[in-house]
Amino acid sequence: MSSPDEDWWRTAVVYQVYPRSFADSDGDGIGDLRGLIGRLDHLERLGVDVVWLSPIYPSPQDDAGYDISDYQDVDPTFGSLADLDELLAALHGRGMRLMMDLVVNHTSDEHPWFVESRSSPDSPKRDWYWWRPPREGAVAGTPGAEPTNWESFFSGPAWTLDEASGDYYLHLFSRKQPDLNWENPEVRAAVYSMMRWWLDRGVDGFRMDVINLISKDVGLPDGIVHAGVLGDGTPYVMNGPRIHEFLAEMHREVLHGRDRTILSVGEMPGATIEEAQLYTDPDRREVDMVFTFEHMGVDHAHTKWDLVPFRLVALKTVLGRWQAGLAGVGWNSLYWNNHDQPRVVSRFGDDGRWRVRSAKLLGTVLHLHRGTPYVYQGEELGMTNFPFSGIEDFRDIESLNHHRTAVELGADPEQVLEALRSRGRDNARTPMQWDASPHAGFTTGTPWLPVNPDHTEVNAEAATADDESVFHHYRRLIELRHTEPVVAHGDFSMLLPEDDTVYAFTRSLDDVELLVAANFSGEPVRADLDLTDWADAELLLGNVEPGAGPWDGRLEPWEARLLRRRR
Repeated sequence: MSSPDEDWWRTAVVYQVYPRSFADSDGDGIGDLRGLIGRLDHLERLGVDVVWLSPIYPSPQDDAGYDISDYQDVDPTFGSLADLDELLAALHGRGMRLMMDLVVNHTSDEHPWFVESRSSPDSPKRDWYWWRPPREGAVAGTPGAEPTNWESFFSGPAWTLDEASGDYYLHLFSRKQPDLNWENPEVRAAVYSMMRWWLDRGVDGFRMDVINLISKDVGLPDGIVHAGVLGDGTPYVMNGPRIHEFLAEMHREVLHGRDRTILSVGEMPGATIEEAQLYTDPDRREVDMVFTFEHMGVDHAHTKWDLVPFRLVALKTVLGRWQAGLAGVGWNSLYWNNHDQPRVVSRFGDDGRWRVRSAKLLGTVLHLHRGTPYVYQGEELGMTNFPFSGIEDFRDIESLNHHRTAVELGADPEQVLEALRSRGRDNARTPMQWDASPHAGFTTGTPWLPVNPDHTEVNAEAATADDESVFHHYRRLIELRHTEPVVAHGDFSMLLPEDDTVYAFTRSLDDVELLVAANFSGEPVRADLDLTDWADAELLLGNVEPGAGPWDGRLEPWEARLLRRRR
């Protein structure tokens, strides 16, 4: 297990498992906990320290498990609590930790809390959720009668009418995901009790889903209408007035005083660097690190469906600001991929001729930043986006809702599909590619989502057998973080900030300095770097066979170099 000191996560690498798509042990086409247990050798060989497990709780699966109907059990689709206990023991036995997904901004509408809340306006749990009457002067159920004009993140109004009572309930996501009212101390106490239950069971941390949405402006004002008829409620729900109070209370009531350091990671859409400094300041005792989204917006306009060309300068500007902003206090989460993002080699790399080389480059650049790297299942293989042919190929509620709404509003269906193919979350959710067999070794049955046809080439069996594969490159990157202190603890300095082809930076600690230089293009380039002090530097890691003699700054297509020197 990683070092037992208080900040063990600074030298750790986290691997995210999306259990529905990782490994199926019983042939029903859906991944499960026993399938994961059977594949832990792969993660151990890769060298990761923490497994982040996406939700495995009982759920109607309206939003792929992020709509939870029971926080203290395992959905039979994935197994049982006994299976989870076995997974914990197996991970701990291999020196790894388990981080659970914590989804407490909202529950499922089938959770007993909401069922009780909905049963009557006089229910003792009525105030556990956000209930409001129709807008003054409006008739319940008519367009515009919602208490506010907010748009849901999954399209459509953020309020749904309960016809029995005539009131509306708030759901920032699906209508089957009603938002909990964190203003109610009973809600907070129930959540903290549940979290302690998991920690007592042996869980080592929580990734907190959209946790910066739990504090709302209780006035619930209308939002600005940017397009259409619905307004933007994000100024009133993101990083709200009591968010720091709630997180400090959570830390005090749940995380503080345990017999081991618990990892707490806040997913925080819309958080600024200044806010992240507060969230992750160790003295404030809120969370250890945040997931920022700003770098995931460099290739879209108003929404992620509004595609714009990728520019490296924009990416460097964002990541460079976050590196500088959290250098003195706080900590970064480093990621390209997760269950909500398309495959990075198809997004920022080249998933054709240069797939292997560009996947290695992307891993090198990310893992050498200051922060804790996250590897999403299949990233270590260079898995690519899926070749969706039509809307019938998609499963994700976000994509389906967007397609329906956009087409109803007159958008060109083919342009909508193009955006879904490029940005849709199903790209990340196709089954893990274990081997070249018909369903990639994921299942003996029919997979819930089709396997990418490139699995005959891109799979774990082939990658682990090839010392020059993406897998072994990632393994070496992870090993470097464990053995070279400058990787985890060194200072970061961006180089060539205006170069739209070469990504270059240095890391330094004591007398050791690293130089990373990466060519984000399919053409050879020469990096405009002063290499005077690097003539005798050691090539620590690369993705192209080096030439003879000192490096002169030339980079082959999609080449990444990591050099080390002593000052």
